Amino acid sequence: MTQLFNFKQKVDYKTEILAGLTVAMTMIPESLSFAILAKLPPLVGLYGAFIMGLITSIFGGRPGLISGGAGATVVVLIALMNSHGLDYVFAAIILGGIFQLLVGVFRLGKFIRLVPQPVMYGFVNGLAVIIFMAQLEQFKTVVDGHLVWLSGSNLYTMLGLVALTIIIVLGFPRITKAVPSSLVAIIVVGFIVFFFKIDTKTVKDIASVSGGLPPFHIPQVPLTFETLQIIFPYGLVMGGVGLTEGLLTLNVVDEITETRGDGNRESLAQGAANILNGFFFGMGGCPMIAQTLVNISAGARARLSGIVAAFTILSIILFASPIIEALPMAALTGVMMMVAMGTFEWMSLKIINKMPKADIVVGVLVALITVWLHNLALAVLIGVIISALVFAWESAKRIRARKYVDDNGVKHYEIYGPLFFGSTSAFMEKFDVQNDPQEIIIDFKESRISDMSAIDAVNKLTEKYLKLNKTVHLRHLSADCRQLLHNADKVIDVNIIDDPTYPVME
Repeated sequence: MTQLFNFKQKVDYKTEILAGLTVAMTMIPESLSFAILAKLPPLVGLYGAFIMGLITSIFGGRPGLISGGAGATVVVLIALMNSHGLDYVFAAIILGGIFQLLVGVFRLGKFIRLVPQPVMYGFVNGLAVIIFMAQLEQFKTVVDGHLVWLSGSNLYTMLGLVALTIIIVLGFPRITKAVPSSLVAIIVVGFIVFFFKIDTKTVKDIASVSGGLPPFHIPQVPLTFETLQIIFPYGLVMGGVGLTEGLLTLNVVDEITETRGDGNRESLAQGAANILNGFFFGMGGCPMIAQTLVNISAGARARLSGIVAAFTILSIILFASPIIEALPMAALTGVMMMVAMGTFEWMSLKIINKMPKADIVVGVLVALITVWLHNLALAVLIGVIISALVFAWESAKRIRARKYVDDNGVKHYEIYGPLFFGSTSAFMEKFDVQNDPQEIIIDFKESRISDMSAIDAVNKLTEKYLKLNKTVHLRHLSADCRQLLHNADKVIDVNIIDDPTYPVME
């Protein structure tokens, strides 16, 4: 089994503990907000953050990655909550966890490497905008049952406290980096609000965070095929969204820390955590890029910070809820705004004029879909599909043929570039079937027959020559291509002697 902890790694315990405390402070209001958004009991959000954070910190694919009750996965379940209730939500979370476990078992996490860089830029920039826009909700209040923007002294107080938080986050590292500036900002602004009795929105205004240990609960749903039909789409989409956001977040941390995480192991940990969420009153979740970046920017590089964050959340639920409920939302809003600014890939704006136009379009489109629909899986999927089609188009244009007639009157076609579904039309246009001599050699030494569309194109070409009683010789074809071409064996002469061989060093 993979070693859980790298005991050879040098751990800065003070940094890890302080980073974990900071992460917990930023995760609590977000988990509460998402739970309330989905009409779930507030404590379900905190239980989800604790279970998700603890399991993935211990068993996950890389140190430093923070998981919790993320909005991306919770948003998927809102419709199910409205139509069938809480127990069906928990059943769907369990099903989503099983799906994630299967992805890890069959080692499919590696396919996240197929996500191109422009899609990553769009994904990260879109998330940065979402994180920032979500903080603007704290500048609203409920009046006569309607949500309206703050005004007057309440607005100025909120703006002033948020600005003070941002100033501390930016300025404190110039004094010392021994303590995370985000945690200092939260504590300082909290003390100011407490001692000067400033009237402003606090965590308690969102929801109460007091409670006990997560209770064991088997979802009370009928064990029928009809139930499976109801929860299957939600579980599948939730699991897919969680894996997409989680593995992309893992890649982002890989780039920041210049290390390599394990996507399959992360998939297993996410799946196990979500299954436990379904049985212990947690709302489910996935790695959270905002809290992860708070953790990494605070200097955490080991698993300890995530474990500390998880137990801090549980301890607050059990013992310290009055203190956390008194924290001003302005401080947490300021911290999250700075996280959003740090999340945005500003480098992508500097190099945008040097990127291919197709990559620019893909990056902007992924960001827009992420921001507009909050559907990270759809945004990434569309980005990957467009990138793949662009790649196919560019590759299709590269196929070419060198033609000549040798001393024996045999016409040679030396093919360069990949032959696949996108390049078959251009390939067929290279041949002059009517005017070619009686014997033709098509050499694939610098090419490759990649798919069934390519096989079909070669078959059609040889049939055209056959109708004119002309002989075609195909050279330098691999064994699998020769097998696929068996339908044209009467007119195809495969030159086995000239086929290249590739010895492998033992």
